[in-house]
This record gives sequence, structure tokens and C-alpha cells, in this order.
Amino acid sequence: MRATNQDPAAGKNEHDHKDGGSGKLFGDVANRTSQAAGRALTFMIAAGVVIVWAATGPVFHYSDTWQLVINTGTTIVTFLMVFLIQNSQNRDGAAIQVKLDELIRVSAAHNSFVGIEHLTDDEIDEIRTKCERRAEAGKVGEETVKSTGKKAKRAADLVTE
Repeated sequence: MRATNQDPAAGKNEHDHKDGGSGKLFGDVANRTSQAAGRALTFMIAAGVVIVWAATGPVFHYSDTWQLVINTGTTIVTFLMVFLIQNSQNRDGAAIQVKLDELIRVSAAHNSFVGIEHLTDDEIDEIRTKCERRAEAGKVGEETVKSTGKKAKRAADLVTE
């Protein structure tokens, strides 16, 4: 199995212990926030804020300050959400990679594929091309075996008639 900084049994990163727990705190906050951000209620609250903002336009005579409020608010939320989304994707990707590596390790698959995510794009493309060629050759081989099996069955049927 490839070396990772992830302890799947404990669900913790080595970094959590090295930086005094701030990594764990950020991970926990990011996880809870990303879960909350994906809920229907959160969307309805955000839509409500936009509706209230739009409704107050006439009250504030559609002033620059009125526009600046929504622009600043959405910019701040977007800026922070980028980091939360990236954190969630990093954790999900690492967890999936560990699971795939374990499946490869315990299966008849090529263990040489464990850890290939650390290779360059060109090296991964080369491996992908080789895998696609092997898969195509396997399909041709299967078709040949089926065809040969059909011919053998026809020949056997002719002999028994």
C-alpha cells in the first residue's frame, strides 16, 4: 500500500498532531460547514437574504452602498467557500485513494498501480494507454474464443447428426 499521511483507522492526519491541532480544528469546521452549506435550508436562507436585499433597493434608492453590501457579502462567502470545498475534496480524494489502494492490494489486480497518483501526467497517460491496449486485446481475445466456441459447437453438431 502506498505511504500516506492518513491513518485510516484513526481517521486523522499526521499534520493534526504536528500543528497543535489546528489542522484537526479546521478539518472539523470545514466538514461541518460544507455539510451545512449543502442543505436545502441553507440555500433557502441565502435566497431569502438576496430577496431581502433586493426588496430594500427602493428604500436605499439603489445606492452604491446598497450594491456594495451584497457584493462584499457574496465575495467573502465565495472566498471562504473555496477553501472549504477544496478541503472537502482533498479529504474525499485521499479517502477514496486509500480505499482503492487497499482493493488493489487485496485483489488480483496489479499491485504496481498502487500509488500511481504520485506520477507525472505523462507517466499516468502512458499507463492509461497501456491499460486501454490490454483491455482492447482482451476484448479481441474474448471475441476469438466465442467465435471458436461457436465453430466447435457447429462442428460437433454436424458430427452427431
